[in-house]
Amino acid sequence: MTTLLRRELGDVLRERRRAQGRTLREVSATASVSLGYLSEVERGEKEASSELLASICGALSLPLSQVLIDVSNRMAESEGLAPTVSLPVPSGDVVSASAA
Repeated sequence: MTTLLRRELGDVLRERRRAQGRTLREVSATASVSLGYLSEVERGEKEASSELLASICGALSLPLSQVLIDVSNRMAESEGLAPTVSLPVPSGDVVSASAA
């Protein structure tokens, strides 16, 4: 079975919202998105535009980049790949790596 990006994205958004103890109604009002549409996004039935996704992430006080990392890791796992690992890098330092 093929994993759909919109389903993984919806799952991540739903998990994060529930972890905050928030309802669909609260988040939809804060994000200025209809309750029904947010529900469809969370269920993976609708593709969220970048503007809508940014609004939902803002309502959840989540960086869009972190949501996308979580979705990417879930996709990698479903494809049988190892998820990416983020390593902290002090700002100002130049880091280079080679796979060779």
